[in-house]
Amino acid sequence: MNIIHIYLFGLGNVGSTLIKQILESQHFFKTHQGIELKIVGLANSRKVLTTADGIGDDWEQEFAQKSITRRSDAFYDFASSYVEVRIAVDATASKELSHFYPELVEQGFHVVTANKIANTLSQEFYDNLRLLLRERDLSFEYETNVGAGLPIVDTIRNLHKSGEEIFAVNGVFSGSLGYIFNRFSEEELPFSSIVLEALKNGYTEPDPREDLSGNDVARKLLVLARETGLKIEFSDITIENLVILDLQTASANQFIDRITELDKPLLHRKSLLQPDEVLRHLGKLDVVNKSLEVSLQVVKKDSPAGQLQGSDGFFEIYSESYASHPLVIKGAGAGKAVTARGLLSDIIKIAKSCPIVIYK
Repeated sequence: MNIIHIYLFGLGNVGSTLIKQILESQHFFKTHQGIELKIVGLANSRKVLTTADGIGDDWEQEFAQKSITRRSDAFYDFASSYVEVRIAVDATASKELSHFYPELVEQGFHVVTANKIANTLSQEFYDNLRLLLRERDLSFEYETNVGAGLPIVDTIRNLHKSGEEIFAVNGVFSGSLGYIFNRFSEEELPFSSIVLEALKNGYTEPDPREDLSGNDVARKLLVLARETGLKIEFSDITIENLVILDLQTASANQFIDRITELDKPLLHRKSLLQPDEVLRHLGKLDVVNKSLEVSLQVVKKDSPAGQLQGSDGFFEIYSESYASHPLVIKGAGAGKAVTARGLLSDIIKIAKSCPIVIYK
């Protein structure tokens, strides 16, 4: 039996859903794959809990009663007493935590993340992290960086590794914005009310401006661009920001309080649509010309993007083998359940590739 110790950062929508999925699937993984998943560490921004036996269904009560003030080395101290494979899972949107990935690797942790920040920092940080991972023979998995649980990162990575030249990747990169604009184009509801409902249901980032600013989609484009081998920085991306200037620098709470100020400009854009048109938020990666663009576009209702429903993501990959007829990946591109399942798939991928590792 391969015992895997999981250390989870982030206990919000995605983190708590991942815990539920792991606990529900423990017997399945033991019986069918010879893997025992034990969540031995939990941390939020203030508290941390470690437990050698792993958490159970009463984890929320245990965390409330037994967690201690978070220390940066709490997981390291605990892990040093055990030889089991250790996987750090980042279910946060924390910029600060992303900068600690190299330290986690130095301490012998594989890393699984839904957080796109580390993959979209400077090219130097990106390259140095991968060099360190190779030196330590450790894994870094981030399928959920793009498309939640959809296999878009793996597909791009495998095509590139096989020697396939990738020309372009286009589509609806944000299930969150897909959900918002699918509804906004069809329903007579204020834009702000749809955004708030999306936030409540876990479709958007904790601060919806990450989605509305175009930054979240831009990061996804950058993740894929770097998978194709491009050396490029976030600042090279052309991004349309849907947040009005006055709200771009407001606090998160102020933004929510004043979010109705977005209604008028978006309603104006909607009013210009023809009966056969809808609004879609699109990302375009032109690998050949090293061009990345994020913008809100008008598309025909009967186009592939125009036919999307709910929070579906939609990706067209053009390459040597798919030059005239692109490889299309489509499906639920946002939501806590599919994102958590994507994290769990990455955990299992690492677990199956690692026999027992002895840490010295």
